[in-house]
Amino acid sequence: MDDRSAFLRATWANVVGNVLKIVVEGVVGVTFGSLALVADAAHSLADLLASLIVLVWGRLSFEGPDRSHPHGHERIEPLTALFVGATLVVLGARILYDAGLSVLHAPDVVFDPLLVAGLAFGVLDMVLVYRYTTLLNETLESPALDALAADCLNDVYTSLAAVVGVFGAAIGEPMLDPIAGALVSVLVIREGVAISRENIDYLVGRAPPEEELDAIRDAVRSHEEVAGIHDFTAHYVGTEIEVEFHAEVADEHTLREAHDLETELRERVMALPDVGDVHIHLDPAGMGEWKDAPEN
Repeated sequence: MDDRSAFLRATWANVVGNVLKIVVEGVVGVTFGSLALVADAAHSLADLLASLIVLVWGRLSFEGPDRSHPHGHERIEPLTALFVGATLVVLGARILYDAGLSVLHAPDVVFDPLLVAGLAFGVLDMVLVYRYTTLLNETLESPALDALAADCLNDVYTSLAAVVGVFGAAIGEPMLDPIAGALVSVLVIREGVAISRENIDYLVGRAPPEEELDAIRDAVRSHEEVAGIHDFTAHYVGTEIEVEFHAEVADEHTLREAHDLETELRERVMALPDVGDVHIHLDPAGMGEWKDAPEN
């Protein structure tokens, strides 16, 4: 199975899984007046929308460069994941508002064993989709699929939180149902904020973590022909790291030798995880740049 096929299969699994969860929990929740179940189904409605967006937009990341996008489509995936996060925040806020209204007014929820069955189905459904998505994403390392998988796991937690509301209806304490709905909404908002923050960093060109920067510098400095480096920069372009630096080398190299050295350095850096492109400038000794630029 190629990467594109694996990506599409994982995304379709999320679409189908969320449709099933929405139908089952939505019908049961509305039938018996459970805000906790309706909130959980509404969460999955946002997940469904996000899954569809990932399906349409996310697969563009597998397209190569073209005239309109000479560097490819790497930024599509974090943009898609950001949409997932923002959708969760908005929906979570709406659920929290509805839960607050229900607390102020007497909730009208009737216990029925189908409430338990609906929740159990929702948990099992999301566990299976989560495991399938993470399995396929082990080699893809797609942030969009990471976002969907994280949301599947979050769905499991929100469904478990909804158990509080069903339990309240069972013991004659209906007020626990909107409280459970509010708890679900807080979990939804929290996950949406986390996903959004991570992918905003990708989109604005944040520098990679310091340990990754050190690994890139070490790969360059370890070459026996390199005396040092300066003007070093590295930042995210989408989910890939773009690297640029000046390498300080001896001045006796021929043009062909300098070309081969530059190729060796590029291959070393490109072999590191997440590096997508490398720009190298060779600075020969005696040109004054070594002493004027600090090592970095």
